[in-house]
Amino acid sequence: MRKWRLTSILLFVAIMVGCTLGFSSAEGGKILTIYNNGKIIEFDTQPVIVDGRTMVPLRTIFETFGMKVSWDGDLQKITASKQEIEIVLYIGSDKATVNGKNVNLDAQPFLIDNITMVPLRFIAESTGANVAWDSNLYSVIITNKNIDGLDKSALTYKIVDTLQTKLYSDKKILSSVNVGDDFYGQDGNYKGFQPSYKDNKDGTVTDNVTGLMWQKTMAKKMTYDEAVAYANASKLGGYDDWRVSSIKELFSLIIFTGESFGEKAKVLFINTDYFNQPLGDTSIGEREIDAQVWSSTKYVGKTVEGNDTVFGVNYIDGRIKGYPLAILNSRTIKKGYFRLVRGNENYGKNIFMDNGDGTISDLATGLMWQKADDGKTRDWKDALKYAESLKLAGHDDWRLPNAKELQSIVDYTKSIQTTGTAAIDSVFILTSITDPNGHLNYGYYWSGTTHQDGSNISDSAVYVAFGEAQGKMFGKVLDVHGAGAVRSDPKSGNPSDYPEYFGPQGDLRYGYNFTLAVRSIN
Repeated sequence: MRKWRLTSILLFVAIMVGCTLGFSSAEGGKILTIYNNGKIIEFDTQPVIVDGRTMVPLRTIFETFGMKVSWDGDLQKITASKQEIEIVLYIGSDKATVNGKNVNLDAQPFLIDNITMVPLRFIAESTGANVAWDSNLYSVIITNKNIDGLDKSALTYKIVDTLQTKLYSDKKILSSVNVGDDFYGQDGNYKGFQPSYKDNKDGTVTDNVTGLMWQKTMAKKMTYDEAVAYANASKLGGYDDWRVSSIKELFSLIIFTGESFGEKAKVLFINTDYFNQPLGDTSIGEREIDAQVWSSTKYVGKTVEGNDTVFGVNYIDGRIKGYPLAILNSRTIKKGYFRLVRGNENYGKNIFMDNGDGTISDLATGLMWQKADDGKTRDWKDALKYAESLKLAGHDDWRLPNAKELQSIVDYTKSIQTTGTAAIDSVFILTSITDPNGHLNYGYYWSGTTHQDGSNISDSAVYVAFGEAQGKMFGKVLDVHGAGAVRSDPKSGNPSDYPEYFGPQGDLRYGYNFTLAVRSIN
């Protein structure tokens, strides 16, 4: 737990100096947090912001960078050194030296309660690190230019593996796929954080990987507003901090060993040893797949013809789609299942760092991403080959992300309708397309995960729609499922046959999709 030694002198400085120096340590209840290679730095004295500059305790920050510190009280001089780096600063002075070279500081070191506070950016960049500010997290993100060495035990957004170990071509299950073979690099060739749960025997289940605690058995279907009230009132397991789970939290539970056949359930896409998952009630006219679990994440745009929509995970057929909150052309409010969650409130929050070399590191998940796609669409086999053969930023271990990794970088606060952008952080560059209506959109992006659905469980692969997930309904091409939907396309086919429309909602299939490669930070 972060140790803060806030003495009366620090409080006095914060109150008396704050108005004139812009001194602050928190904003709107948010506590300033400093990450180094994805791990929170623990300070004895809380970092502060002075006139827009982050100031941190000297000894802790230098020790974080492996530097030895000496103090000359007569000269009020600080010297920090390691190997070929020597940094010299003076209390109350905007002059410093780095390896003997004079540097002008934009923030002077000062004392609080005999603790020396120094400018974080200057110190970090002088050691060769990158520094970025994340206003959403109210955090400073530091990464070494050689990012490998990330402490994976400190990751706040661990992506649980899909559990897909079978290997597939575009037509059938294969006995083996080795390096250099067609279809190498798919989900089954790689292994991530393996699912691990504990049944607490009190109606709750703990996810040992993500740190989330879950409701084991969901209540009956309810409206969105009823679910929020239900979560707020819940005392399940003796806890009173339950919430409606976000779409990223819900997707952490999906496993792609599941199998479905259209509207029929076969093998569920969730671990039924730990979680109770109902099917749709066919006795009242529902389909078996009508047991979607809704999230707290509402679509920022509208689906179909102006419907307010919430994202949900369907553990019967293995998809994320948007679900209207009311019945089409009716004032009747719709209902869905909800699974409550508590703990790890940072789950689903990315910590992106632009490495300046065509790559983006996510210090929350421990994944490094290709910053921009190459503008080309491919079938699934060629997408696998492209990612496996990619050499970028000195790395040659790139691969096609699995479905859960790819969904982790969706930004559900964005959409074509509201921000005019893809549903992804602005650090990424995605190729725009023209949809069948002649309007701006963004395409689908392949994952390495096979979607076991239909009469041939090998012929489709999961994609993420960073633009509108469209379909043809009422004779029109509409945004049916929302930006950030997770569905699947045929792995192969004649390019002249696409786009095509498929299923009861006329899902738009492209067949040839974009590729964004990923690698694990070692």
